[in-house]
Amino acid sequence: MSKILPKGISRLFAIIPIVILNLILPLNLHTMHLGGSSAFFLAWLTNFKLLMLAFGNGPLSQPSISFPRFAILACFPIKFQSNSEDIKENPSQKDSKKGLKSIWNYVTKVLLICLFLKLYGCNHFIHPKLMWVIYSFHIYFGLEILLAIVGGFAKAIVGIELEPQFDDPYLSTSLQEFWGRRWNIMVTKILWPTVYEPVLKFCTWIMGRKWASMPAIFCVFLVSGLMHELIFFYLGRGRPSGELIMFFVLHGVCLAIEVAIKKAIKGRWGLHWTIARPLTIGFVMITAFWLFFPEFLRCNPIGRAVEEYGALDAFVRDVSAAVGLKSFSSEGS
Repeated sequence: MSKILPKGISRLFAIIPIVILNLILPLNLHTMHLGGSSAFFLAWLTNFKLLMLAFGNGPLSQPSISFPRFAILACFPIKFQSNSEDIKENPSQKDSKKGLKSIWNYVTKVLLICLFLKLYGCNHFIHPKLMWVIYSFHIYFGLEILLAIVGGFAKAIVGIELEPQFDDPYLSTSLQEFWGRRWNIMVTKILWPTVYEPVLKFCTWIMGRKWASMPAIFCVFLVSGLMHELIFFYLGRGRPSGELIMFFVLHGVCLAIEVAIKKAIKGRWGLHWTIARPLTIGFVMITAFWLFFPEFLRCNPIGRAVEEYGALDAFVRDVSAAVGLKSFSSEGS
């Protein structure tokens, strides 16, 4: 399509039916893991990449890209690492982390999720707010493992190193660092060219370059809130409450204020990490308890996740028994 149609409105109209299809497909999946991940991959990331392609931007618009790479880039939350030639042209990329984390890192997180599942069975002995902290770690570990699995499959198919999707967000010393460089990096990199840059360009024309980033940051978080409401609709099929939009708009406003303060002081003063880190993570957690988790818990994620883990365990047992029975029959014959 991109070779036949010029970038712009004509290509956008040609791509719109695929965008609509990607919004419909996740409706056919009702499980937490498959439904939620397909909504994230297709309804959000893939559609945003296709909108970028319509205007000749983004990874899908590379003219020399092969079809396997095009399909993987379009459907999965990954971004290929820059090769050595790119690094020579842009030395600032030398410090970027490469590839996935060690296997033991993910094994540890899988074991912790198993521990969390055991704790959910006796949650009446645990304070509700402490359970919400456990939910926070469960979400973080679950997302990182899911994206690592996707990255591992992509690496096996295409044979290249992939960028990690999380960079120890609990080490963040500011909201800018948390949302911009450590939490769900792929989302940040898809929102930057599709929302931030167009709004920045428009606002620069109106108010000048110095403060144009403020409304651009706000719009990024507003769009992120809308997309999270959409994903939670796929998960719970309930009417959106608006709390997720409020959560991300609040963080967008606070981040814009943080950036404005940094511009005003010009690096002359700053909090030590021993103070900045607890303040940052504490603010994220408190606002999540207030606005994010109530909507999350309305989807009954824990009960549904436990049922899905049980179904997966039963499936693996059935397959193992069938394979063992077949092997036994072959030896007997």
